[in-house]
Amino acid sequence: MLEKLKSVGRLAAAAAPAVLRDAAGLAGAGMVAHGAAEIYAPAGWIVGGIMLLAAAWLAARSAR
Repeated sequence: MLEKLKSVGRLAAAAAPAVLRDAAGLAGAGMVAHGAAEIYAPAGWIVGGIMLLAAAWLAARSAR
């Protein structure tokens, strides 16, 4: 049981940097979109949509 717990811990530690990187990227994108919305409300939706399109394009490109 303890060995299985250790292997799960190692797996979580290996995955943590990728999860933290993705969380930081999502938070940053949200902050940029919110900042644009503070200036002009429709700009927030436009910026958020552009970021989603860019993320989808990059994900599709890396899947090749």
